[in-house]
Amino acid sequence: MSFNELNSVEHYIIHQLSGNNLNSKNVAEPSEGYGSFWKYKSANELQRNVNEVLDEVELKNALIRLNPEIAQQHDLADEVIYKLRAILISVNQVGLVRANEEFFKWLTGDKTMPFGDNNRHVPVRLLDFEELKNNRYIITNQYRIHHRETKIPDVVLFINGIPVVVGEAKTPIRPSVSWLDGAHEVHDVYENSVPQLFVPNILSFATEGKELFYGAIRSPLEYWAPWRLEDDEDKLAKQLGLAEIGKELSDLLNPYRLLDILQNFSLFASNKKKQRNKIICRFQQYEGANKIVERVKEGKIKKGLIWHFQGSGKSLLMVFAAQKLRKSAELKSPTVVVLVDRTDLDTQITGTFNGADIPNVETTESITELQTLLERDTRKIIISMIFKFRDAKPNMNTRDNIIVLVDEAHRTHEGDLGRQMRAALPNAFLFGLTGTPINKADKNTFWAFGAIEDQGGYMSRYTFHDSIRDDATLPLHFEPRLVDVHVDKETIDRAFKEFKESAALSDEEADALNKKSAKMAAFLKSPERVSKIVKDISVHFKEKVEPHGFKAMIVTPDRFACVQYKEELDKFFPEEASKVVISTSANDDFEFKQKWGVDKSKQEKIVDEFNDSTSELKFIIVTAKLLTGFDAPILQTMYLDKSMKDHTLLQAICRTNRLYPHKSFGRIVDYFGVFDDAAKALQFDEESVNTIITNLSELRSKLPEALKEALEHFEGVDRSIEGFEGLEAAQNAIKSNEKKDAFAKDYKYLSRLWESLSPDAILDIYNEDYKWLSQVFESVRPASRDIGKLLWFSLGAQTTKLIHDNVHVGEVHHLDEFILDADVIENIFNNPDPKNIKKLTKILIKRFKKHSGDPKFKSLSDRLEALRDKAELGLITSIEFIKELCKIAKETVQAEKELEQETQAKSPKAALTDLFLELKNDETPAVVERIVTDIDAIVRVVRFPGWQNTNSGEREVQKSLRKALLKYKLHKDQVLFDRAYSYIKEYY
Repeated sequence: MSFNELNSVEHYIIHQLSGNNLNSKNVAEPSEGYGSFWKYKSANELQRNVNEVLDEVELKNALIRLNPEIAQQHDLADEVIYKLRAILISVNQVGLVRANEEFFKWLTGDKTMPFGDNNRHVPVRLLDFEELKNNRYIITNQYRIHHRETKIPDVVLFINGIPVVVGEAKTPIRPSVSWLDGAHEVHDVYENSVPQLFVPNILSFATEGKELFYGAIRSPLEYWAPWRLEDDEDKLAKQLGLAEIGKELSDLLNPYRLLDILQNFSLFASNKKKQRNKIICRFQQYEGANKIVERVKEGKIKKGLIWHFQGSGKSLLMVFAAQKLRKSAELKSPTVVVLVDRTDLDTQITGTFNGADIPNVETTESITELQTLLERDTRKIIISMIFKFRDAKPNMNTRDNIIVLVDEAHRTHEGDLGRQMRAALPNAFLFGLTGTPINKADKNTFWAFGAIEDQGGYMSRYTFHDSIRDDATLPLHFEPRLVDVHVDKETIDRAFKEFKESAALSDEEADALNKKSAKMAAFLKSPERVSKIVKDISVHFKEKVEPHGFKAMIVTPDRFACVQYKEELDKFFPEEASKVVISTSANDDFEFKQKWGVDKSKQEKIVDEFNDSTSELKFIIVTAKLLTGFDAPILQTMYLDKSMKDHTLLQAICRTNRLYPHKSFGRIVDYFGVFDDAAKALQFDEESVNTIITNLSELRSKLPEALKEALEHFEGVDRSIEGFEGLEAAQNAIKSNEKKDAFAKDYKYLSRLWESLSPDAILDIYNEDYKWLSQVFESVRPASRDIGKLLWFSLGAQTTKLIHDNVHVGEVHHLDEFILDADVIENIFNNPDPKNIKKLTKILIKRFKKHSGDPKFKSLSDRLEALRDKAELGLITSIEFIKELCKIAKETVQAEKELEQETQAKSPKAALTDLFLELKNDETPAVVERIVTDIDAIVRVVRFPGWQNTNSGEREVQKSLRKALLKYKLHKDQVLFDRAYSYIKEYY
């Protein structure tokens, strides 16, 4: 038996979770240790129809079992099920996220019904969160579901008859096929085709047996995350692939974990455009928040220090922790105080809490207000700034169920605020969170938050390497630039000697710092130097940043330098392309304040505009603002012309490491010489921090070897031959799937190097070879976007430009082709010439691509792919291959004939007539034929080839349809309009 996604991965998942071995023909009871929770049932055994999402028999039994009122009157269960069905149906009107949010209220027990005495409302329980064994856990596979289309997800998990998890398994033996292909199928195919299935969804997962990733509904694929096991020392299991996936799956899908994620680690948030999103925790947020909750519940250790690297989601970790603490009954309505140390961080944290609709959140604007809230024993989540504790009275509140979460805890040593907090709230729990490792010399931070019981002083660690490994953040590259504008080290050391920690500098303090060294300030802001840097920025941005759709930040020495840079930048870009974000003080000139001052609301507007990919704003110019707590995923490049060290530097450069579509790294362009000695710039004890920054010169040295390895796949191929002959020779060198995938792997690495370095002059030497490789890659890349999303990626902006700017290699379709019919197939079967067999295979692939949306052709395509895999592995003889290939070809010809007949029968007018007859009611005019004729006539006048792909075309056709319906007073029937328009879009 060969290995495939069904017998190797899908059946492994079933076996791992339930103990049932579907590869064995002998039906046996699950072995002890497996079946305590998940029980396997085949899809046929479930008591439901193909268009039903819920197993209503199972659900009704659970409602009777878990609700005393329903146990007394079983019919009440039907009322609940009716309500749940209504939510499932509503997905078409309200969208998947809002439908999922409404269903979640039922799942978490937040909904009531008038089932009590005298119609008193009582909570309805669909799940039992206390006694997990009171729930029924079913796992099934090959689960057929019909909504807009029929789909068959690989694995579905039910709790009490409700499908809460959907999983997709992919083949473990194709290097180009990965978990990402399964995630794509769930997110882009199933969620759109059968959205009702995902209305009760807690999470979905995908694996190819090597990696396991999971995500929430409507979560873009770049935000799907791995599930790791804390302190997993089993290195052997990691090497074995399936064994590690099995452990991770068993942990993630343990009912306790799943219901904990449902209850405490799922959020629904609105973005700036009022769009609703669902957020579920990453494993480091789950682990960190639960460690806080567990420590508070145990009550023995009153503090803890958490280091999770910049950009890995500390704000959400605090939200999850605060939410779970507040919901915990045994903590008796605790007060959670979230402390931040700067206004910009305050805005970000508050925004995260408010955006996630967390109840009972209070933001304090003054120390008096904070003291009043604590003295009044307020039981809420209070967000405040840490400096407000400077004047706090001792024993302000002595309760022991106060939990303080301090953001960026490494700064709290300033003014000894840690001790003041402890004095004001003597029995409170203090947890410090930081995105940068604590320097061991910083005794105050360890005193305030580090517990001696925690190894290395940290309760939870999530390092730079962890976040890169898990794709939580992006790697950082830096480019040293223009050595003649760098500041000499002695000047820097003298000027900054008395400023050992510049983390808390305001804009005004940065100005004062510069004045300390008039000589350095004069050098930094000399018009000639600034002009030189800005000119270099303009070239760099236009060549390396703008083509990818990213934006940039310029960090200058002080506020006046910000203005200087802005005025110089306006010579190269439109005025609206850049904005200065600084604060002004009472001592500033009125004119300066009026022109450059940015208050809180104006800053928020600028940040929103910067985050909008369609806006004209390309640069933000700052000196101290927005270097912490500023989350702009579209920011890819920071132009750095300011001295920074340690925490400040690490926080600042990590503004560029956030995930964003098609962004593969953050870039720091260093004009100051900060990274001339990176080890000194980032002085931390943790070794992992020393490799946070990769110098682009290192990437430059790796390019020749990477190019050589990619070219080795085409040994003996004459690259000077142009046209299809040259392309076919290249394709023949990598004709098996294994060879193609191996080439794709090497090319992917090369392409990343190329995109990172472009347009570096070193690339000119390798231009021709790289262009040739890129064109070969594009020619063999699978046309279907459903396969190989990790290896068979889209070419980058610089590579695409390189190809477009040069002559294209002749494409494969220039080869001689012949018409595919029954005689041709018969001829190939009787005279199996290898060339003709190859041509037939190519023609079939092309035909399947043409009908990619049709399930019939998808099935034939899958059969062909499986047949080719068998042939390459030597599992069938050449005679068997030809026989099966011709059989697939005959079925393809027949399927095309049937499709043609169906299309002819369904002329545009016939399709519209069918529609009107289907929707006809008492109020619809009897003259259906005249309505259809009118619509047909008007649409034919305004349409043009490809109108469906243009805004103006769609607008004109919609206007014409509305006009035709108005004549018969049908223009207000939105369902009719929508259905008619979709028919017109398809048939015209």
